[in-house]
Amino acid sequence: MAVPQLDLAEPQTSPHARAIAAELAWLGEVIEARLKHFFAGQGTPLRLPPAPAPITGSALGALIEAGSLTTEARLVLALAVAAHVNSAILDPFFVRNKAIDRIFSQFGGIHVETGAFQPTAETALFLLAGAETTARITAMAVFDPDHPLRRRAGVMLGAVGTAGPTYGAVLTIPVHRVVALCEGGAPKPDFAPNFPAQRLTTGLGWNDLVLPPDIQNSLGHIVAWLENRERILGDWGLARHLGHGFKALFYGPPGTGKTLTASLLGKRTGLDVYRIDLSMIVSKYIGETEKNLGLVFDMAAEREWILFFDEADALFGARTATTNAHDRYANQEVSYLLQRIEECRSLVILATNLRSNIDDAFFRRFQMAIGFTRPDAAQRERIWRGLMAQVPLAEDVDMTELARSHDLVGGAIINVARHAAITAMRRGAASIGVDDLRQAIASEMRKEGRTS
Repeated sequence: MAVPQLDLAEPQTSPHARAIAAELAWLGEVIEARLKHFFAGQGTPLRLPPAPAPITGSALGALIEAGSLTTEARLVLALAVAAHVNSAILDPFFVRNKAIDRIFSQFGGIHVETGAFQPTAETALFLLAGAETTARITAMAVFDPDHPLRRRAGVMLGAVGTAGPTYGAVLTIPVHRVVALCEGGAPKPDFAPNFPAQRLTTGLGWNDLVLPPDIQNSLGHIVAWLENRERILGDWGLARHLGHGFKALFYGPPGTGKTLTASLLGKRTGLDVYRIDLSMIVSKYIGETEKNLGLVFDMAAEREWILFFDEADALFGARTATTNAHDRYANQEVSYLLQRIEECRSLVILATNLRSNIDDAFFRRFQMAIGFTRPDAAQRERIWRGLMAQVPLAEDVDMTELARSHDLVGGAIINVARHAAITAMRRGAASIGVDDLRQAIASEMRKEGRTS
């Protein structure tokens, strides 16, 4: 039976697109060969068509090399990608068993409402081993959690119903990974229900960070680790005793710079920073939390991300006495998270407003604990001057007096500047005056339940 063939991209197209096109064309050949072999009822094993040579300079080629992907793993990856890029390649699986007027169960797959064929793990096993039981059992190893197909490529098995077989689960691969393979570049996933993390960026620089010298020194310690850990672990022989990762706790009042510091650590070291949204951590679906967090941690290890858990006490406070099934699942999820943090080979930062909300047993596991404090008058003046450096100010504005008279943290000062700028614009002024700032400060104080 004819399998839809892909028109390989023109030479001027990117190597990434050409590599995916070649891989999916190969998948089409494998599907055709496997189905012919199956319907012919041949007893001898099928020799699969050879995989194409990886294209130099392509994201797929780099993935194959870095993950040492076998031909079997490449075939499963191509099957997962095909559902996103060219689902018509999978149409041959729609053939029906005329003897019983139903689809062939050996092919696996799910027929979705759009009319497309959604491959499952059983579909992959059929391509790899046909209907031969022993060969299928051997091929199951490609779905092991530690297999490069999962760790490097992100191919996973979706959820299955309570009555469904394990290998009846749909093959899944995050869309951002598909895009990265097709277009090149490291995947930078978007915030989504199945990816509870958001990339942090900032337009500020390291010199904009106004913190006491002792905190600056501690941050320098973290930067030094990130920049020199291979030498420390390898050349200096400490790999046997020290883990590859680094865990830091940031604690202190809101608005004192914890999130900005995490962003700037990434900017200083050239690493992406992802903030974990703890409101999306606990899922009502058993096992979904582990799966979603697992994807974040797997990608952090692969791409060398910095993970930033904001308001971490909200999660660790979930470790309660077990009174019902919900408590048991919540505690299991927290235990899973703690285990992944312990094993993470990247920099993990946990932030909390209150140091006391992190229990001592876990606190001792941090390599660095940094207490962020409210800025003093001199630090507040530096924040004011850095923030308002290009802002037109009236002559009656005295930065030193503002800093001395009003005990505000950096986040609050930013809010004041925004409020004052809007007020000045509304009255048609060409600059911000002291009354605009006083009105904004009063508004910010009321938000905090203060009058001075």
